[in-house]
Amino acid sequence: MKKLFWSMGMAGTITLAVFILLTPSKVSWISSADSKPAGVTASIDSSGFSPAILTVPVGGTITWINKDDVPHTVASTDKVFVSPALDTDEKFKYTFTKPGTYPYYCSVHPRMTAKVVVE
Repeated sequence: MKKLFWSMGMAGTITLAVFILLTPSKVSWISSADSKPAGVTASIDSSGFSPAILTVPVGGTITWINKDDVPHTVASTDKVFVSPALDTDEKFKYTFTKPGTYPYYCSVHPRMTAKVVVE
C-alpha cells in the first residue's frame, strides 16, 4: 500500500511527503514510484560555490544558480561538464550517470573550486 501526499508550496514548488509503513517483519520505504533521484541545487555567490562538496546518487541532477553579480562558469576539471558563462540568476543543470568524484571550478575565476561526489 502506497501513501503519498502532494502539496503546492510557495513559489510554485511541489512537496511530496513520504510515509513509512512498518510491519512486524520489515520496514518499507514508500517513495514517488521509483522515479529518478531528486535534484540538488547549488549556489554561486560571493565568488564561491555552495555547498563546496555535493553528493548525489547516480542519475542525480545538480542545478547551479548564479546568485553573484558577475558571470561565472561551472566546469569539471576533466571536461565532463562545462557551462556557458552564467549571468546573475542564470542556471546550469547536469545529470550524473557514472559514479565518481568530479572536481570543478569557475573558468573565469579559477580559484573558485568545489566537487561533486556521485555514489
